[in-house]
Amino acid sequence: MSEPILVVRDVRKSYRLGRSVIEVLRGVDWELERGAWACLVGASGSGKTTLLNLLGSLEAPDTGTIVCAGTDYAGLRRRRAAAFRNRKLGFVFQAYCLLPEFTVLENVMLPGRFSGRNLHALRSRAEELLERVGLADRLHHRPGELSGGEQQRAAIARALINDPELLLADEPTGNLDARTGASSLALFRELRAADPGRTMVMITHNPEIAAEAEIVRTLRDGVLQ
Repeated sequence: MSEPILVVRDVRKSYRLGRSVIEVLRGVDWELERGAWACLVGASGSGKTTLLNLLGSLEAPDTGTIVCAGTDYAGLRRRRAAAFRNRKLGFVFQAYCLLPEFTVLENVMLPGRFSGRNLHALRSRAEELLERVGLADRLHHRPGELSGGEQQRAAIARALINDPELLLADEPTGNLDARTGASSLALFRELRAADPGRTMVMITHNPEIAAEAEIVRTLRDGVLQ
């Protein structure tokens, strides 16, 4: 068997709110094999986004260890963590997080620019991804000129630009209507079929997305059930 892409051991995370300490994660343990499609579900406020941020090295746990793609996050300083995220991880946020002053093409190319890739090859890759997600005619539009579904598709293309080993998605259909959400789900399904070796971890309240996943874990009382 191949080495798991994610190994999480006794991860705990709390936040201070005034004089109170809010325990969000109370000892999460998880191993995820490469190539799996996993969904995290749970009630609002259960800590799903906190856990996803920890898996993406956007935050650090209070205690416990996270090893992703053979890299122990405990050994990553700020600059190395940013470089690791750029090379190994792709992020799809519920709010899209596209930069409004850039065109769709420029937004998708941006992570590749940070990694120092050849500009000509990067542009070709971005155009190929935008064609794959159905935005070949929107390359030079700005995010404000796109529908919500189109913005989400652009965000998915951006997440894939550096060919990440792990794709992390936080409620990717949360801001979309039912029809557009179904279209985005179909896109994830197509991407999965085209590259079954890529690992995907999604937070969702959408039962249709959860039904597509091979692994569904519920976060309850700060622990993965």
